[in-house]
Amino acid sequence: MRILLVENDRRISAAMDSRLRRRGYQVEQASSAAAALAAAPCDLVLLNLHLPDGAGLGVCRALRERSAELGIIAVTERGEERDGIAGLRTGADDYVVKPFAMDELQARIEALLRRTTRQGPPPGDIIDVGGLRIDLSGRTVHVDARPVSLTRKEFDILASLARRPGLALPRERIMLDVWQTTWSGRHTLAVHVAALRAKLGRPELIQTVRGLGYRLPVE
Repeated sequence: MRILLVENDRRISAAMDSRLRRRGYQVEQASSAAAALAAAPCDLVLLNLHLPDGAGLGVCRALRERSAELGIIAVTERGEERDGIAGLRTGADDYVVKPFAMDELQARIEALLRRTTRQGPPPGDIIDVGGLRIDLSGRTVHVDARPVSLTRKEFDILASLARRPGLALPRERIMLDVWQTTWSGRHTLAVHVAALRAKLGRPELIQTVRGLGYRLPVE
């Protein structure tokens, strides 16, 4: 697996490069927004949101526009968690806050790479529920016959709920379905669900079950 490490602090980038290579990853480094956008294709990007020549959020948005399948983990500073949430809204799959343990980062990388390389469902797997039509094979969604464009994570969250219509799913169950781990930022799922509701145009389609998780109601 090939990782693009976007980090302008040379000391940090050197340490992370060494640790990632010891774990078997191929690593390319970029120390600026321009270098990140000019880098060769990769499987996953570790993106520092505080870059010297441009906003990391802009890089995140541009990378996501290029590929819906690219794994992106945003990296932000302690006390700047709002930047990580903004990263999720602009296309990141997850975020970590410095300083972080390498074991934590490794777990998130593995979960994200498992998700992006996992084979899809068999052709013709379609779910119709509550005005939604979800084609799991084609990864398309229609609401009341209106097509809706979703990111990979938004689609996977919706598919997780749609496979069990009417049931309240714990947040941990959805995280396992979508991220293959329950170890993620506490706001990660909530931010993606909020974006999903907005795109569907019918917030009532995804109900919050207080103290548990979410449910897709059966009409």
